[in-house]
Amino acid sequence: MAAIALGQMRRRPAAFIGLAVALFLAVATVTLFGSLFATDVMASAATPGATAGPGLVVIAGVFGEIAVLIAFFVVVNALGFAVRQQHRELALLRTIAATPRQTRRLVRGQVIATTLLVTAPGWGAGAAAARRLLTELQRRGMAAPGVRVPGTPVPMLVALAAALAVGLAASAVAARRITAIAPAAALTASSAEQGRTGAPRLLAGIGALVGGVLLLRLAATRPPEQSDKAGQAALLGALVLLIAVALAGPLAARVLAAALGAPVRPLAPGAGWLADANLRGYARRLSSAVVPVALLVGLSGTMVIMTRTAEHSASGTAASVASATDVWLRQAELALLACFAAVSVVNTLVAVTADRRREFALLRLVGATRSQLLRMLTTEAVLTAAVGVLLGTAVAGAASAAFSTAVTGSVVPSVPVAACGWIAAGAAALTVPCILATGLAAIHGPAAELVSGGRG
Repeated sequence: MAAIALGQMRRRPAAFIGLAVALFLAVATVTLFGSLFATDVMASAATPGATAGPGLVVIAGVFGEIAVLIAFFVVVNALGFAVRQQHRELALLRTIAATPRQTRRLVRGQVIATTLLVTAPGWGAGAAAARRLLTELQRRGMAAPGVRVPGTPVPMLVALAAALAVGLAASAVAARRITAIAPAAALTASSAEQGRTGAPRLLAGIGALVGGVLLLRLAATRPPEQSDKAGQAALLGALVLLIAVALAGPLAARVLAAALGAPVRPLAPGAGWLADANLRGYARRLSSAVVPVALLVGLSGTMVIMTRTAEHSASGTAASVASATDVWLRQAELALLACFAAVSVVNTLVAVTADRRREFALLRLVGATRSQLLRMLTTEAVLTAAVGVLLGTAVAGAASAAFSTAVTGSVVPSVPVAACGWIAAGAAALTVPCILATGLAAIHGPAAELVSGGRG
């Protein structure tokens, strides 16, 4: 099974490179904030006394909480797609007597191999980032000047254990669709996308939606002096709502794609019709592409709007100083979260588009030209970006309204229109070129050989 697992990884490098990058970010993030926590714990006795602004434990706990959750959200999304790309091959193994246990072991082996491959670089990047962040915190008076990051390996080992635990748990869930049914049914399911979202997934999505709403209600009911707690609850609520979007993504993406694609059909009768049919007919694939875009827009938009709202609500010298510190922390958090979301967008879109190589070859065999395929992909890319931006905007709007209610008493937050416009433009600038560049590479080569060679 080890040889087969490694062979699958070599055969589908796009999917596993994306998973490797996601795991690298997860290991680095846990190492970063774990090192800050260890720094405070080990230096508290040697450097007593208060420091200006929040302490390292507060920053590592509050700032790192969301970052770590998002890092593992990106891991789960990347892993789920990597397993879905292997559905046909895993189903074929089932038909030639591979047991469900062997199939699960194969997927677990891929996760373990990928995690171990990126562990050392992740440790190094996380430790370097911890030292750099500590220096910046000391420069701004938010950490004692004599504190240094300790050389303890505990944060690194915790990062490895957390990455393995999340990866293995996600792999078990992702492989269930193949191992829980008969081999012939698994092979049949691999050749066509499921038309409906399963009841367990839909119920989980509803549960996440309810949880997100409750978190936003908690944020909205915080008193103005607890704006930090309101901000964390609102940001966590936004993340839970995005998880709900990911779980119920095929349904939501199909509805939005139908609404946005309707006017495209008459405007572009050929490429527009085919692009709209592809998006609506392959809702799971569309959902995989849309969720990272919604993550980028939703979290970045929430952070930007909350920061502007907090700035406008500050009054008096003391409040202004606190707001300046809070704004810097939020800007640093925004940069980190935007980096995670952007990596997720690029990883997913490249893998999703590269996986359609055989589909493009079939279209070429029935007469489609390369220019027609590129026009179809351009239309799909624009619609994908639009759906992701709309979903992300809805999440950001709900989270920002909850935060604004707590801080200002008004449900209408202060919206930096230019910054939000740049976020939407950035999401589109990532989505459209990624799909077109990968699609351009995917349509090259002899169509007949690509079709006969199967997927990939």
